[in-house]
Amino acid sequence: MKASSRIDGSRCGAIPLPRPSKSWPAAATAAALLLFAHTHRAAYSHAGPSARQPPARGLCVGCRGGNSIRPDRARLVPLPFQRKAGLHKNSFFQPSVPNICESHTSAAVSPAPEPEVVVPVLQKPTTQQSLSKQELLALVDSYDGRPLESVEEHLRFFRDPYLRGYDTPDGPPITLARSQQDYHFPTAEETIAPDDEVRQILWHLRFCIITRLRNSEKVDLDEIYDTYQRLPEPRMLYIPGRLRHQLLSVLGQPQKKNSKSMLRYFAVIADVKNNGISLTSGEWNAAISFASRYVGVSTEVEVEAALEIWREMEHESSIPATDVTFNILFDVASKAGNFTLAEMIYREMEARGHRPNRYHYVSLIHFFGLKLDTDGLRAAYGEMVRAGEMIDTVALNAVLSGLLRAGEEDAAERVYEKMKASVGNGEAIPVRNYATNRAITQALLMFARLGRHHPDLRERLQATAPLHPDLHTYRILVNHHGVGKGDLARVARYVDEMKYFCIPLHGAIFLALFKSFAIHGGPVGSGAAWSAQRLGSIWDAFLNALDEGAPGLEVKTWLACWALRAFARCGGRNGVLEAYDALKERWRLGYEDEQFMVDFLGGLVNR
Repeated sequence: MKASSRIDGSRCGAIPLPRPSKSWPAAATAAALLLFAHTHRAAYSHAGPSARQPPARGLCVGCRGGNSIRPDRARLVPLPFQRKAGLHKNSFFQPSVPNICESHTSAAVSPAPEPEVVVPVLQKPTTQQSLSKQELLALVDSYDGRPLESVEEHLRFFRDPYLRGYDTPDGPPITLARSQQDYHFPTAEETIAPDDEVRQILWHLRFCIITRLRNSEKVDLDEIYDTYQRLPEPRMLYIPGRLRHQLLSVLGQPQKKNSKSMLRYFAVIADVKNNGISLTSGEWNAAISFASRYVGVSTEVEVEAALEIWREMEHESSIPATDVTFNILFDVASKAGNFTLAEMIYREMEARGHRPNRYHYVSLIHFFGLKLDTDGLRAAYGEMVRAGEMIDTVALNAVLSGLLRAGEEDAAERVYEKMKASVGNGEAIPVRNYATNRAITQALLMFARLGRHHPDLRERLQATAPLHPDLHTYRILVNHHGVGKGDLARVARYVDEMKYFCIPLHGAIFLALFKSFAIHGGPVGSGAAWSAQRLGSIWDAFLNALDEGAPGLEVKTWLACWALRAFARCGGRNGVLEAYDALKERWRLGYEDEQFMVDFLGGLVNR
């Protein structure tokens, strides 16, 4: 048995210390909740307007704690919480090593020789074959040779016995039936009769929505929202029920959630509620997701916002939470560091009889990775395999991230090598976009259901699931070994392998590289591996990629700030001013963001 942490023999999970959240996410969430809770429509505005060669050496650039609550009082209704105050056009290379990207611009010659970083030559992997459950389990090795246990068995070691057995579970929730008439209200006959101008607006709105549903790249969400805003009040009574659901569907699925897309969606939701029209469970789930995921780092503010919308969904609108609802709540509680609440949400989902799917298992793997509990991570992965879910790159990336976060670099490297081995000889890894990823995820869910009904087909279905490394894999690796460890040789190897697999560099990779220079770099003559010469090579490649319109690459404030910090660390005041001028010529920032960059520059050069 595992050792207990209390003197009296009981066990209890650790509660990390809270970290204060930033002011602007709190303000944005408060504004959104004010719209959502009091059903007042918010005013919304937005700003207008290949032949491959083996890799050579060098680098190609081309808890927070939650609040303690009583689980025995939080079966169905969460208690209120206490608030707390492709590129490959240039390369980053060693001065003594030639440029490895032969299809890109010529490399600059460094003025001073630097230590050579030796990177082993990557061999062509073998073709991917069908994998059985035992072979899938073997992709992630166990910590001490024991077979992977189930998540329930693992969690039993960490549940406090004083919190069990003193209260009977709540019965099944009582919900109100939803009729088809309620779902489709208003029908085409029940809408307000439009005049010719409104009829043209409705026709254009319908055309934009249908085009967006077919291809998310062809119509921008701003155009759809602007067209909707041109309708006279009350807007929702001019729109038939089917078109309303399609409108909420496209607005609820932006390629990237941020404060702008959140406020846009909540403004339309407020119009729906102000006209007494019901929302579906999927539309409620989208609102919870926006409230919790519009920021990069979730805090207790986002947790409380998500729980408040969940309460309104179940107790004011009588819409029962679905498995998607619980997965969103579990995910935001985990990312905010409130592991106690996350475990309670997971048990509540089980108590309501929701069957876990691939979303829940991947969230569980990520949850144990955040807790630095690699035994639990392996248990969640093993349970995902035994449940018949399709294992793909997304699941292995979650395993890889958790192992690296917990310090098991050797185990993470073995997972990465097995991912590379799944790529066939001479096979290029396809570049996927947002729509492709969604389609693949839905296909994997369907394959899992089919494999459970026809076990003899499971291995053949698993063989179609992609196991190869992708952009997110290399983002995890470069951030860990570059930003965290400052290991230039590892970073050089991973970026070389990105070129080998024809994965274009993304703005996220440049961000990780600039952060690495800002943290580990040094000026000329300091002997730092992350030197000013190498930063100059990175910078030239970055500007060339911007000028050529590389996909997934644009100048945002976060990227610009880290680039300027890198030059301040390695190049001094003149380097910072030159980099700022180059960025200013290429960015498309609003007035507020430009003022922020001016203030940031002043603080950087005057300190």
